[in-house]
Formats: sequence, C-alpha cells, structure tokens
Amino acid sequence: MKRILYIAIAAITIGSGLFSCEPAEDRDSLPAVSLTPETIKFSVKQNAANENEVILKNEDPSVIAYWRYVDASGNELGHSNKSDDQVVFPFAGKYTVYYTAYARGGSVDAAPVVINVSKNDETYFRDPKWIMLTNGVAGKTWVLDFIDPVGWAGLDFPENPKGKDYWNWFPDYASNSWVMPSKDWGEMHFDLNGGYNTTVKQTAITTDAQTSKTGTYSFDITNNKLAFNGGVELLYGGDYHGDVTTWNSVKVVELTATSLRLAVIRDKSRTSEGVALIVFHYKPKP
Repeated sequence: MKRILYIAIAAITIGSGLFSCEPAEDRDSLPAVSLTPETIKFSVKQNAANENEVILKNEDPSVIAYWRYVDASGNELGHSNKSDDQVVFPFAGKYTVYYTAYARGGSVDAAPVVINVSKNDETYFRDPKWIMLTNGVAGKTWVLDFIDPVGWAGLDFPENPKGKDYWNWFPDYASNSWVMPSKDWGEMHFDLNGGYNTTVKQTAITTDAQTSKTGTYSFDITNNKLAFNGGVELLYGGDYHGDVTTWNSVKVVELTATSLRLAVIRDKSRTSEGVALIVFHYKPKP
C-alpha cells in the first residue's frame, strides 16, 4: 500500500529577459509499519450461547480489517472487511480465521485463530429458501431454462420498485434465439452435505468442451446474495463473460422450488451499453 508522490516544481526565475523551468522531485514516503503479529488488536470469539456463531472484532480503529475463514480442508468459506462482524459455522468441525490489518504503511497478518465447533446447528437452515436452493443434504442441480435463459434488469431490480434504475426484460427464447446458442451449457449443483458444497460444470462458448470446478458457496438470504468460493464461477450461457468483472459474487433475483434467477453486474460492456444486471434463469435438472 506504500505510495510515492511525485511533485514537479516549476522554478521560475525572471532576470535579464530569461525564463527557466527546473524540475524537482519531492517524495513523500509513508511511515514504516509499526504493527507486528503480536501487537495487532483484534478478537475472534465464539458466542457463549451458540458455539456455531463466531464474533469478529477489530479493536484498533486506525487500521482496516480484513477477515478470511476456511474449513478443515482449506476450502474458503467467505471473507469480510467489516471491523465488527459475525459469521455462522452451522456444521461441526474445525475452522480457521485469518485476520489482516491494513495500516497506512502496509499490512500485517495476525496468527490464524482455530475454531472448533462440536455440533451442527440445525436451526440455521430453517428458512425454506435453503431447501429451495439445495434440497438439503441430498443436493440440487440447476440447468439453464431455455424458455427464457437470460435477461437484463436495472440495478434496483427487484427489491426497490421506486428506484431510478428499476426495470427488467426477460425475453422468451422462441422469439429471441440470438441471446445464446441452444445447447447444453452445463449444470450447477448445491448441497448441504456436511458443508456448503458446490460444483459448476461449464460448457465453452464455441465448442462443447466442458470444465468442472468444485468449491464452496455462501448464501446471504437477508441481502439476496450468493457467493462462490474456491475459484468457482456462476454457470452462464452465451458470449457474456467478457462483459462482467465478477462472476463469483451474484445477486439472487428469484428463488422458488422450480425457478432460480441469478444476476451478475455488466460493468464493462464490450458494446458500450450501460451498467446493468445480466440475469440468468435456471430450472432443476430433470
């Protein structure tokens, strides 16, 4: 994070009809980092009333916090840059929390903190959306729904109808086959079999070659967000990958037992279109 500021100073001298300009350099270096892994002030504690809930706290307001947590196999489960946060580990097992403090002159990593959870928290999955998405331990596989496999929407869609960017267009495929070739684009699997397990099998754009990636996911029901971890990306169809920066952090636009719409942000359109959501529509694999 060290930055060097170059300032060009024009020295103006007036005399004998001469005008001269002499460049000078002034470097403003940031101070050395005084923190050490032993002096970082933070805490990682399990809730006394519920050991599955872990409370993360940055105790030094002069630094920016960054948290990362993994399971016993090293699978990344999520991350956060909040000074104070809470994370739930609903499955029994060993977890490791990594903390990095970003100061003005650089960053320092604290010693990892190991968390042991002795039992599953079955109440965590009471919301029916978990079953809609994953079918629990058994798992659920989704494929693109070619009734209307892709659409577009404003950034306020669907939760803010009064927003300035609230709109959507979900064209039917029969009349708009230009949106993508009709082929097997792959599949996307979620389950809760001892962890947040996901596998995405993606078909290439111009061939039928497929690649498969397995990792974990996090599902924020309150904020309608789904994140893929471990190098996994959202299943998509068509030539849209180059229009989007991030394919592992997506918005849940719709979720029922038979329909799933997930959106990514089109933020670098190759045809100079504005920022919008690209919304992919899935159905359960037959």
